[in-house]
Amino acid sequence: MKNLSIKQYQENDYEIWNTFIGQAKNATFLFHRDFMEYHKDRFQDCSLLIFDDKKLLAVLPANKVGTTLYSHQGLTYGGLVYNEQTKLATVITVFKLLLLFLKEHKIEKLYLKTIPSIYHKKPAEEILYALFLTEAQLVRRDSLSVIDLLQENPIAKIRKRGIQKGIQNGLVIKEETNFDSFWNEILTPNLLDKHHAKPVHSLAEIVRLKLFFPENIRQFNVYYEGEIVAGTTVFESENVAHCQYISKYEQEETLGSLDFLFHFLIQEVFAKKRFFDFGISNESNGKKLNEGLSYWKESFGASTVIHDFYEVETANYMLLEKVLI
Repeated sequence: MKNLSIKQYQENDYEIWNTFIGQAKNATFLFHRDFMEYHKDRFQDCSLLIFDDKKLLAVLPANKVGTTLYSHQGLTYGGLVYNEQTKLATVITVFKLLLLFLKEHKIEKLYLKTIPSIYHKKPAEEILYALFLTEAQLVRRDSLSVIDLLQENPIAKIRKRGIQKGIQNGLVIKEETNFDSFWNEILTPNLLDKHHAKPVHSLAEIVRLKLFFPENIRQFNVYYEGEIVAGTTVFESENVAHCQYISKYEQEETLGSLDFLFHFLIQEVFAKKRFFDFGISNESNGKKLNEGLSYWKESFGASTVIHDFYEVETANYMLLEKVLI
């Protein structure tokens, strides 16, 4: 690999980028340019492509803020993406070149969020070793609540009672292609009331993304006597069904709507997936845990997978110069 080079993503790289993402061992549809660019007005994109001669070896979805390059802040996870054939020594070499490239372009720090292992098509933690070698600092750690669907996952009695309530109340679950009622009647009012916040995706944005990724973005609503009372938006990748949004009508505490919904999703809709990811229950950059929310997920049989975030000085590329022996 004597002819390694790095270039910043340009529009004419659209096809080669997306083809590579489709073949990578640690990528999902979130790295497709059609997903990354739904919010391009909010970020200064500085995604990078690493080549060996004309062969694309790796890509880094990223944006720039001042003298820091971030694993793209508009994505849930990120990091260096590479294919099945990429060896550990190659990742070390590529990461050294990447840090040197950034330093030469006046970038002082790389803030790199990893890709949780459940999203790997094959083991792909080479970058963690490279981060260790460059003395990267762990700056955030989130805890995902994940069900391994290949295992037996006993469900707590309290969840079983909630499921039974849903049955007794005659709740109906529908998969919808329209997001309006969930966004406008359930999700947005709840986020505003509880957290003084809005969904990460506006209604218009999630509708647009659904058009680009109709098989990957799915909406499930729960109805009681014809009225929506709960729902979830699921991002489905090859191995994982991930709950992007979960919300219910807070006045309907006794309906069992979410217990009823998630039992159906886990046992029926996504039963053949490898993992079911409820997402995080953390706040304050991982320093706080919503105990009640975490317990609710765990009582379905979920346990913890860690999602790490690192910061590394680009000057530390020198630490990789004598690693390979």
